[in-house]
Amino acid sequence: MTAGPDAAGQRLDAFLAHALPKYSRVQLRKVIGGGGVLVNGQGTKVAHRLTAGDRIRIVLPAMNTAGPHPEEIPLDILFEDEHIIAVNKPPGMVVHPARGHWSGTLASALSFYFRQLSSVGGPTRPGIVHRLDRDTSGVLVVAKTDPMHFALAAQFENRTTEKEYFAITAGVPDRDRDNIEQPIGIHPHQREKMAIRQGHSTSREATSFYEVVERFAGFAAVRVLPKTGRTHQIRVHLAHIGCPVLCDKLYGGRSQITARELVRGGNETLILSRQALHAQRIKLAHPATGEPIEFVAPLPADIAGVLELLRGGGN
Repeated sequence: MTAGPDAAGQRLDAFLAHALPKYSRVQLRKVIGGGGVLVNGQGTKVAHRLTAGDRIRIVLPAMNTAGPHPEEIPLDILFEDEHIIAVNKPPGMVVHPARGHWSGTLASALSFYFRQLSSVGGPTRPGIVHRLDRDTSGVLVVAKTDPMHFALAAQFENRTTEKEYFAITAGVPDRDRDNIEQPIGIHPHQREKMAIRQGHSTSREATSFYEVVERFAGFAAVRVLPKTGRTHQIRVHLAHIGCPVLCDKLYGGRSQITARELVRGGNETLILSRQALHAQRIKLAHPATGEPIEFVAPLPADIAGVLELLRGGGN
């Protein structure tokens, strides 16, 4: 591969992590350190800074392509028939095996409880049609067969599904409701983040409608209906208007909060230690019958606890 103008000044490991997202930066550093990467025909170091036009040759290790190992992990099943499953994913659970997360995934749990799941997503993603971030809880729809998978995927692709999220934000939006229309692309410096980027080659148009449900001192409860499905879309858009999702370390700078920090008179009890974002509802056409069907996941205990504390104001 060749380093383009945008790569000038980038560290070699960061550039490769962007170019090869299936490999972790740790894996790529090991490859570089082992002499598996040549820049202009020469071995180099992890921190090497690239110049536009540099020619990079890399010999990569084989990826783990085995399916998930079935694991008896409790699942909250919202709906099941012979075609699809709707699951209320808990926070902290990775949807499918990926770098650093080869066990404890939703895919592993699904493989334990269900004998038939679609194969369209490949061996590591049985039944998985769409995904949620690890620390986002809520509704996720799973396909049992390949035809159902294709039918569901077409609905997501054509934006005929209706997805509603509940979030608590750090900061209060100025408007009661609004559309956020800002393109999202890869962050220029941090591989794990996305960013608002105008006119960049990685940017894609993105729209999120939000409505403030309740206002508190320094916080707000909002419902968000994303019109598109970009990576980290809601988190990026809410941070863009100055109201990041509460305890979103990546976009808000902190990963946990105590009662004292939420309300006057609170104590040091840790109230939340993950982003306050929940996929509350999905409405779609049943892929077998075409009839409208809706799945709703109740608020998880941690987010409900934050809401209760804010409503009480510490009294």
